[in-house]
Amino acid sequence: MKIPTKRIALEYLEDAYKNNPGNWKQHSLMVAECAKSIAELCGLDSEVAYIMGILHDIGRREGVTEMRHIYDGYKFLQSKGYTDVARICLTHSFPVKILKSYSGKIDCTDAEIKFIDNYLESICYNEYDKLIQLCDAIGAYDGVCCIEKRLIDVAIRNGVNEYSIEKWKSFLKLKNYFDKKCYTNIYSLFKIKL
Repeated sequence: MKIPTKRIALEYLEDAYKNNPGNWKQHSLMVAECAKSIAELCGLDSEVAYIMGILHDIGRREGVTEMRHIYDGYKFLQSKGYTDVARICLTHSFPVKILKSYSGKIDCTDAEIKFIDNYLESICYNEYDKLIQLCDAIGAYDGVCCIEKRLIDVAIRNGVNEYSIEKWKSFLKLKNYFDKKCYTNIYSLFKIKL
């Protein structure tokens, strides 16, 4: 796999945070911890999962953006040669492969939108794509929460659209999928914040 070491990933995160301070750094670390814990139980490489969690929002390094952060993260990691984690930057926001299902403003150029749409259409999600999608949905900046709480938080901040229900169902299916793979309710792995 083409991914950086944990040390390099944490350096990228720290540098990005200096460029654009915010809760997204703690969220990224929480996603990483969740991914590591779940990966350990379901036979995935927990170090790879952790690194992917750290870097899934690395596009935030470019400043305060919405959808654009996924494209910026992809381009940044591609430029470093880390193709396997670069894809996570694009896939983590799309448990449904529909560009308009994005929760928030679509602030990319037409060419970037076309690239993201074509990219998502051309790939099959792997276990790490699915894992980071799930962990992004349970890892808040201040702790692990149930999916429903996080989805409501995102809906309040960014609004809903015609694909929101389908997207929410996809997140719930991901949880069920990893519950089965781990032979436990994944919430039991964490102290869930209420």
